[in-house]
This record gives sequence, C-alpha cells and structure tokens, in this order.
Amino acid sequence: MRTLLNLILEVFVLKLALAVPSRHNPQVELDTYYSANYDVDLGNLNLYNYDDGLTIDEPQIEIGTLPPFVDHFQAPAASLEEEEEEEERPLQPHMPSGGSGVLTDLDTPGGLHTCLQCTCLGSSVYCDDAKQERIPPLPKATTHFYARYNKISKVHKSDFSRMNKLKKIDLTSNQISELDKDSFIDLPALEELVLRENQVSLLPPLPDSMTLIDASHNKLSSRGIQREAFKAMSNLQYLYLADNHIDYIPVPLPDSLRSLHLQNNNIQMIHEDTFCNLKDHNYLRNALEDIRLDGNPVNLSKIPQAYICLPRIPIGGLV
Repeated sequence: MRTLLNLILEVFVLKLALAVPSRHNPQVELDTYYSANYDVDLGNLNLYNYDDGLTIDEPQIEIGTLPPFVDHFQAPAASLEEEEEEEERPLQPHMPSGGSGVLTDLDTPGGLHTCLQCTCLGSSVYCDDAKQERIPPLPKATTHFYARYNKISKVHKSDFSRMNKLKKIDLTSNQISELDKDSFIDLPALEELVLRENQVSLLPPLPDSMTLIDASHNKLSSRGIQREAFKAMSNLQYLYLADNHIDYIPVPLPDSLRSLHLQNNNIQMIHEDTFCNLKDHNYLRNALEDIRLDGNPVNLSKIPQAYICLPRIPIGGLV
C-alpha cells in the first residue's frame, strides 16, 4: 500500500515539473519567437553580453568648447542732424604721422594746396603731368621739386624765393622760353637743374653749388651762356648742353667735370687749351672721361694735342 502511494506522488510531482516553463534557456525561446514573427535571424545577437564600453566607476564625459561670444549690441543710429553735420564737415588731407619735410612744414602760402594738387612725399614735391601753367607755391622745406611734362612757359624769381633747402629742380618737357635773371642764383643749396626739352635761349646765372646742369634740347646759343659761367663751380660733374645752337665749348671748365655732352650743336673749332693747360705739360684731367662732340662740324683729328691731358679722346668726327 505504501509503495503505491509513493508511486502516485512521484507521478504528480513529475507532471507538475513539466507544467512549469523552463528558465534556463531564454535565448532559444526568443529566437523562436522573432524568427516566427519577424523573419529575423538573431542567432548572433548576445542579449546578455553586450558591452557599451562604459563602467559605473569611470563614466564617459564628452568634452567640447563653448560657442564664441557674439556681441549683439548695436550702436544707435546717428540722428538726422549728426548726418548733416558729417556731410558738411570739410575733408582733411591725409598726412602720414612722423613724416618729415613738406608734409610737416606747410607754412608757405599755398603750400597745402600744392600738396593736395600734386604729390608730396617727405621733402619732395611731384607735379609731373599735372597741367601746370606756372610753378606752384612750394612749402619752404622742399628739397626736390619735379614738374615735368606740363605747360609752364616762364620761371619767375618769386617762384623759388627763400627756398633755402631746395637741392633739385626738374622742369623737363615744358614750354619754358623765359627765365628771370635771378630765378636760381639765390638758392644756396641748389645742386641739380634740369631744363631739357624746352625753348630756353638764355641760361641765367647759377649758384656755385651746382653738380649737374642739363639744358639739352633747347634753343641755347653761345650768346645765351654767360662768359665763364661754369668756372667757379668746383663741384660740377655733369654738363649736358646737347641739341642746341652753341658755337664753341664754354670754357673754362672746372676740374671736377666728369661728363660733357655737346653733341648736335654748331661747334667748329677746338683750341689746344680747351681741355688742357698749355703752361703745365704734366697737367692731367683724369675726371673728364665722357666728352660727346658728335654731330658738330669739327674735325677732331686736326688738333691731337688738345686731348693729351684727357684719359679718353672725345667722341666725334675724326675726318
């Protein structure tokens, strides 16, 4: 009787165990469920071993930068009265700070106007191709003045009065036919004068400080050059008088002279003492290496002793 009772109890326990769902393989049940309903193969999906790389002790923190600060403040718009004042305000010329010369010394009447009309850089004034009909007023500190390719017809004494710092004047290619007698003589610092390509027939007296004189392509004759005009110019190095109507070489020439251009004139004779010193047979003029006499009706081969003191024979006709 006890054996039968034990057998019935074991069968009951077995049925009860079969009725409880298994808890040991949920992956098999999920695979079966999703495969049947979604046609998805989840065989390679590990539901319990997925690792996102994060741990509780070391949380991942994203580090970034703050957006740039933008100032959205806008200044209030100018009133109608302020805009009208701005339009009526006169324009001021731009003067570089820390400059020298004319840009900081505009006390000559009209000097500021000239720098607005021409170009002032340092102590130089450039009025090239500016349709000028006369020399404009210059600041007192001007050292170099250029007024090339204009319509200037006359140079007045007042144009350069009290210009004690003026070193160079370039009036190339104007219409100058007249120069006052004292146009340049009172300029103590003047070194270079360029009057080429004008209509000058009379060269006025120049200061002894000259180093360069260029009056080429004018209407100069020998009468238009004062006697011994260049004798006292102990620093004169360049004398250009080409393409004029000069009859003879304007002697005496200073020993400092390095270049003499007299081509295309009317020079017919050269004397033995034109360049050399007849009283001193040992005299040498070593500086004068460039003499142009081509285009003149003179035969250089007739007077070979005239060049014995020169380092080079002049350029010109030898027959």
